Amino acid sequence: MTDGPDYVAFDCAPGLKLAAHERVAAIQHDHLCRRLDQLQEMMERQERRLWLTVYGVAAAILGQLFQGLMTVSP
Repeated sequence: MTDGPDYVAFDCAPGLKLAAHERVAAIQHDHLCRRLDQLQEMMERQERRLWLTVYGVAAAILGQLFQGLMTVSP
């Protein structure tokens, strides 16, 4: 019976550790870049929705103003 998990010992040269770390860092960097691209796309969609809302409100206000002017003039 052992107290903890069994780990297989292996020899690892410092160059191999550095190469493994560089691969992990590259994977993390790629993932971060993909996530930032996704966030940028989401922000662009949100901006389009915001402008659509602003234009909709402006159109409603102008429509009411035009309707008010039509009822005032004979």
